[in-house]
Amino acid sequence: MTLKSLFLDLNSYFASVEQQVRPQLRGRPVAVTPVMADSGCCIAASYEAKKFGVRTGTRVREAKQLCPGIELVKARPRLYVLMHKRVLEAIERCIPVQAVHSIDEVSCRLDPRERTPEEATALALRIKASIAEHAGVWMRCSIGIAPNRFLSKVATDMQKPDGLVVIEKKDLPQKLYSLKPIEIAGIGPKMSERLLKAGITTVEQLCAKSEKEMEKLWGGVVGRRWYLWLRGEELPEGPTHKRSLGHQHVLGPEHRTDEGAKAMAQRLLHKAAERLRHDGYAAQRLTLSIRMREEGMAPTGWRRASWSVSASLGPACSDTATMLEALEELWKQRPAGVPTLVDVTLTELVNTQSQTLPLFQGENRRTRLSKAMDLVNEKYGANTLYTSSIHEARASGSGGIAFNYVPDLELPDTVRERGEGAMSDEELVKLIERMAKVR
Repeated sequence: MTLKSLFLDLNSYFASVEQQVRPQLRGRPVAVTPVMADSGCCIAASYEAKKFGVRTGTRVREAKQLCPGIELVKARPRLYVLMHKRVLEAIERCIPVQAVHSIDEVSCRLDPRERTPEEATALALRIKASIAEHAGVWMRCSIGIAPNRFLSKVATDMQKPDGLVVIEKKDLPQKLYSLKPIEIAGIGPKMSERLLKAGITTVEQLCAKSEKEMEKLWGGVVGRRWYLWLRGEELPEGPTHKRSLGHQHVLGPEHRTDEGAKAMAQRLLHKAAERLRHDGYAAQRLTLSIRMREEGMAPTGWRRASWSVSASLGPACSDTATMLEALEELWKQRPAGVPTLVDVTLTELVNTQSQTLPLFQGENRRTRLSKAMDLVNEKYGANTLYTSSIHEARASGSGGIAFNYVPDLELPDTVRERGEGAMSDEELVKLIERMAKVR
């Protein structure tokens, strides 16, 4: 009985949710975008759209060219979070969820009675049926089952959509040979380039490396972990620790000015700082990134450029005022150009239990003030109290959602549906329940 982990990956999640609650979109090419403009990007594409080459990150303008009949849908973040909770409930009817890795990925620990291929497969089919019944038939998922979580995640990428792949220890490593190194979770472009320089172009070549060679490839003990993972070994997992926290926002035309972009950056920093305190962390570093357009020789008359800079926040910082001062200094270094996206990220996080306490009373006062503002906003609503610098941008920058972060809807300044016709959470839940019955 070598099977221990079950990993579930919801297919084309945001697009699938839209197709589920809007049956007229089912079977059609769909792309979800936070900004309904040609300069916006697709944050999800249905499998019908992927056939035309539309992917996550594809510009809206390019998506229209690749797939002239594509349906563009404005992102509805709260709907996706509420559907996420619905799916978790459906999974929990069959097996406890061990860990939520993102809004569209979860893993489960198999019970000893479920560790044979037959029992594990039957469980996976029950999970799929439960999701279809309680969340909807269009909420398809790929499930991977393997001796460890690493391989169960790899298995989800081997058959999409609606896949079910079981990897037994006796199948290793041959069952992985059909994959390319870049297709294995954890091997990004930089690592792929390193493997290429080492003459490794296939997973078979990678698996042929010795433990020492793997350590050399990864530059340390991580290589040994990869060596063991690829052979089906299960390694103890240490406590999780969040490494970074931040928000980014694609600027609408009204904010594509220096003043508008700065206000948005301050707005995002307010939101990130509140999340930081809520999660029990402090930050040691702040990074500001800006994507902009510069006049150039491109056919459109512009070329895109990205710029990033960071600053220390000291041993650890959790108060908004200190972060805003650091952001002000970073902003002075920005290059010229028309800003189209701003990103504010807090990094080098530490638990507040291990945070070095401020030496001066003024620093303590700032932290207490930030926490007091959090309490007021929690009671009376988002941005009841805020700094004057974000006055014009306070209603913006609160609708985005990332795959690797599931927003806490109880936080006052979390994702909100905006604009005319925005639905309440109660209305969205009723929509999910009603459309789950539509086959």
